[in-house]
This record gives sequence, C-alpha cells and structure tokens, in this order.
Amino acid sequence: MVAENHPLNCNDKVHRGTLMLALTEPCYAKPGLKRRHLGYRELGELDGVETPQPQWFHTLQVRRLRAQRGRSNSDPLGGKNFQEFQWNTGLQFGTANSYLNLEKLGEGAYATVYKGISRINGHLVALKVIRMKTEEGVPFTAIREASLLKGLKHANIVLLHDIIHTRESLTFVFEYMQTDLAQYMIQHPGGLHPWNVRIFMFQLLRGLSYIHSRRILHRDLKPQNLLISYMGELKLADFGLARSKSIPCQTYSAEVVTLWYRPPDVLLGSTDYSTALDIWGAGCIFIEMLQGVPAFPGVADAFEQLVKIWRVLGMPTEESWPGVSELPNYKSECFLPCKPQQFRDVWKRFAQLPYKTEDLAQQMLTVIPKERISAQDALHHPYFSTLPPPVMQLRDTVSVFKVPGVRLESEVSDIFSPNIRMKSSLMPEGKCW
Repeated sequence: MVAENHPLNCNDKVHRGTLMLALTEPCYAKPGLKRRHLGYRELGELDGVETPQPQWFHTLQVRRLRAQRGRSNSDPLGGKNFQEFQWNTGLQFGTANSYLNLEKLGEGAYATVYKGISRINGHLVALKVIRMKTEEGVPFTAIREASLLKGLKHANIVLLHDIIHTRESLTFVFEYMQTDLAQYMIQHPGGLHPWNVRIFMFQLLRGLSYIHSRRILHRDLKPQNLLISYMGELKLADFGLARSKSIPCQTYSAEVVTLWYRPPDVLLGSTDYSTALDIWGAGCIFIEMLQGVPAFPGVADAFEQLVKIWRVLGMPTEESWPGVSELPNYKSECFLPCKPQQFRDVWKRFAQLPYKTEDLAQQMLTVIPKERISAQDALHHPYFSTLPPPVMQLRDTVSVFKVPGVRLESEVSDIFSPNIRMKSSLMPEGKCW
C-alpha cells in the first residue's frame, strides 16, 4: 500500500511537469547493508552485468517434487532462513534504498526490469528502471504509463506500488508476477488446457472491460504484456502505448500494437480506432492459447500480415465493408481475392471444442471494427457459462480465484521438461498453483 502523502495517491492529472515536480528528489545515498554476503544489491547498485534468467514459477506437476517452495510474496526468500536479515519498517516509499535488486528479468527498448524486494515489508516487487538521458529527460511513454496506472485499481491490472525518481533514472515499483503468458505458452507447447484458456480469457476481457469503461485503450496487447501470478491470476501490464480517449483526438498513430496482434483496419492505415483495437488483439491471443501458435504470424511487413488475415477472413470489398477503399493502405490490385473460411477448418482445435468457443473467437476477429464484440458483452458470452456464476458479480479489486471452483487444471507438459508430455492421470487433481 502506498503512503497517503505519496504522489501516486494525488487526484490531480499527472503530466510531464507535475510528475517531475512530484518526484524530483536528490540522489539517494547508499546505506551500506550488513548482509552483503546474501547476494542482495541496492537499487542504486544496478549494473550492466548479465544475470541468468530466473526459473519461472512452478506448475501443478512440480508439486510432485519434494523440494518446498515459497507460496507467496510473504515468503520472498523461498524458505531460506536468514535470521540476521531484518526488514526496516521505518523506511519511506519513494526512496531508492527502500528496495533491493535481486536479479535481472529482462530488457526492453527504454527500460530494464529487475526482480527486487521491498525492505519495508519484505514483499517481492518488479523494478522497472528507466535510464534517463540528460538531453531528453523522462521518456513520454513512461509519463503516460504512470499517469494511467495510478488511477487503475483492478484485480486484472498490474499494480503500481511506488515511483522513485533520481537524476539518473526513473523506477516504477510493480507487484511481482511470476511469469507472463508468452513464457507460459512456451513452457506448455501445443495449446493450453481448454479450461485454463477460459479462465485466462475471462480475466483478460475483465481487465479490458475495466479500462474500456474508463475510455482507455491499451494498444499493445500481446502475450508478453499479460503477466501471470503463481495462482494463475492474469494481469494487463505495460501501458506505455496506452491512450485515453476522454478528449476527442484525431492524431492516433497507426503504428501501434505488435504486428501479429494488429487489426486489419489499423494495418490499412486507419487512425480512427477505438476499443475494437484491443478486442482484435485479445482474439488473436485467444486462438494462440488454444492452438499453441500465433493466429496470424506475419514476418515481413503489414502487407504480409494482411495477406494472412485475408486468407482466413476473406478480402474485404466496398460492398462488404463500406469505406474500406478510402483507407490509406487499401490497394485491391495488390491482393488476390479470398473467401472467408470456417475457423475450425483453419485452426483444428476448434473442431474438438464446443461451437460456442469458435463463435466467441469469430465475434472478436471480425474484420469490420464496429462489428466486433465489446469486452463487456464478451464476458457474458455463452463460452463463459461454465464458470461459477459468482465471477460475474465480483468487485473490481477481487480476484476470480476467490470464487470456489475457479482453479487452473494441470497442463499436459511439465514446466521443467517442455518437450515431454505427461499423462493427465499422473497429475494430482483438484490442486491449484
């Protein structure tokens, strides 16, 4: 919980000036920890040394092993007994020496993410460190992310705990999540358990419904930006490209969303998009979870991406999609005419599942953006009728896993041996991770 007087709790609108004013602090002195031999480093000691990638969270199958593992952030040291290590409850939020860097998790275009630990309460955190260039200052995407996340409180939106600003960097302190959907699918190839897909999709749409009701577009949905906790909670993350549509704007960029998850209207150059942009991305992720491979894996450019989409959904014409010929990148002479196909003929997994699964995917992957189903309507689609009814009445901040009967089933492949399939009869039943 962030302190009451912390800038994250302010109700005023955050923009470049107010964010910098609220977070401007001198560089923090390093307090000098006594337990250096434990391998911890303070936030200010981040260096460029490559650290090994962490072993991702354990699945149900790993429960078969004798090794015991910490079940939650309340046991951040994984059961190790460091009797002399004491948390300092007197430390303040917003200061660099309140957090310790444990290991490097990944690196992006403008930020590096570390696994860390709070010296205030001992909870695990994710430290997103944005290095600032003197001549450029704070990247605008970082300001946008902080501006949006400080007002979003939802069980399926990653929680921003704290912001630390020094002369050299801007650090966002997030709740720690054990993995992301991309890693989860890599660890469980060939498509996920249909029940788990249903739970993940419900949480994804629940998060989208929440931000869309506040007129916020994520604009960068992809498996890497969907974080997963050890329980199976799925949360939207990385709001660097997100935009609010509260104020009318005609300057949206067509260069949003990773190519594989970009809708055809945006690929054709449209900048007049709305929440349907995120629904298309969610539909692509839906199919990827079921099939185990991306729905439309373009390689070269937007043209190739459109070709892959037309092969499944058919090439639109002015008759089927009024106004499509006016989009900047629409050139009918460049594409071979294609007729729409049944999803179950393209993606074989649909033929093995009830028709309502295919129906929801079709409503999300409709070529015409205005005809795509909304996130709120999708939550009430018959596809989710097998979930316990109380999931529909949850408060925004309550996890679906609080509802009895909601749990993940065992995936076929084991996390430590992704190329070896295990028989479901060998897995424990009625357990959650």
